[in-house]
Amino acid sequence: MEKATFDGFTMAYEEQGQGEAVVLLHGFCGSSAYWERVMPLLASSFRVIAPDLRGHGSSDAPMGAYTIEQMADDVAGLLETLGIERYTLLGHSMGGYVALSLLQRYSNRLNGVGLIHSTAYPDSEEAKEKRLQAISTIGSEGITPFVDGLVPGLFAPDLRETLSSEVNRVKEIGYRTPPQGASGSAMAMRERSDRRDVLSATVLPVLLVAGENDAVVPMQRTFTTEGDAVIKAVIKGAGHMSMYEAPEQLSSVIGDFLQGVSESHNKAQ
Repeated sequence: MEKATFDGFTMAYEEQGQGEAVVLLHGFCGSSAYWERVMPLLASSFRVIAPDLRGHGSSDAPMGAYTIEQMADDVAGLLETLGIERYTLLGHSMGGYVALSLLQRYSNRLNGVGLIHSTAYPDSEEAKEKRLQAISTIGSEGITPFVDGLVPGLFAPDLRETLSSEVNRVKEIGYRTPPQGASGSAMAMRERSDRRDVLSATVLPVLLVAGENDAVVPMQRTFTTEGDAVIKAVIKGAGHMSMYEAPEQLSSVIGDFLQGVSESHNKAQ
């Protein structure tokens, strides 16, 4: 685990491999560790960077509500500090919301963008209410009971028992989320913008990955745009956590996309 400090904020990140830069953003109550089975498979061909987002893992976790824009600015600041001018960006769940904010405001730095079990839709009114309930639970009971209730539902029902060690691993990662970080991030997700137009307007290569049995973000909420540069992939049997449910398949999908991005980028130069 490495750390970089910029604008008074310290961000932790993992880095593996060499080559064109690929940035992997984790989901809510996760960390860079979410990518522990994917990073080595991609690092043979690319420079892979996985930060701990604001309020998560070993990065700073300020008190108060965060915004998705703030979390995106953190990622941009990290990459600028590392001297990385261009990169392909892939975000899982909450990380996808952050990726879309970067796409909207830093598209000149991106070679391509991907949503992994994520959506360009904003929160529904029901989802907004659940964010407030989550904050209340974290405040009254602490992070551990909240994570215990959250994580099993991220996995496909058929896989919760057979992948019990993976479920426990994701819980362990979640337990390390500072309570104020989880609460601040929940508010960021609650207040995020509808970015379907941002996704549909981009000329960059786009990867949309959905889990066949994802109860958190159903595939129709991931597949919100069409186009020659849009690649859609369904991970068979997976829920919301294909990086643990089917890491080889997910890595293959991402790797093929990155290869295509690299080829199109090189042609354009």
